[in-house]
Amino acid sequence: MESIRNIYCVGRNYRLHAEELGNAVPTSPFLFSKPTHALVEANGQEIELPGDRGEVHHELEVVVHIARPYKSGLALEDIIDGFALGIDFTLRDVQSELKKKGHPWLLAKGFPNSGILTAFQPFRGLDSLQETDFSLLKNEERVQIGNVKDMLFDLQTIIEFSTRHFGLVKEISSTPVRLPG
Repeated sequence: MESIRNIYCVGRNYRLHAEELGNAVPTSPFLFSKPTHALVEANGQEIELPGDRGEVHHELEVVVHIARPYKSGLALEDIIDGFALGIDFTLRDVQSELKKKGHPWLLAKGFPNSGILTAFQPFRGLDSLQETDFSLLKNEERVQIGNVKDMLFDLQTIIEFSTRHFGLVKEISSTPVRLPG
């Protein structure tokens, strides 16, 4: 996980989940981020979560690792080198208060251990990813099931949107850049 430099998350990208929470279904990707220190690799250990900041919710997510800069016209297979499953933990009470005030969600989404990741697997293309449902078991009970086919915004749209607004995998230049000031 040391190669992860930025974490962009897509909120409300499953119609049923957005409606379940009483949120409007977005018409374009709705992104937020998590700090890299929020990540922890899932390897069977106990994960400590805040117990004093209200209700903690969880959502299973598909995570892709972008290995190369995106340029218009490139296929997903040209830039994604791996995928994993992740759990996005949210301090829901904190998030509700932030939303009322119109504030960013970082306090509710960016706490330590709020992003759990399985090991990355090779990305064999979108068709391959769509062939498999993913699910989350909590105490041996299935609490979530999904498939990337159910996303409101597909991976190509999300990557193009993220590139346009934030940039993805900036190429390192050997020429120093001097900033004014």
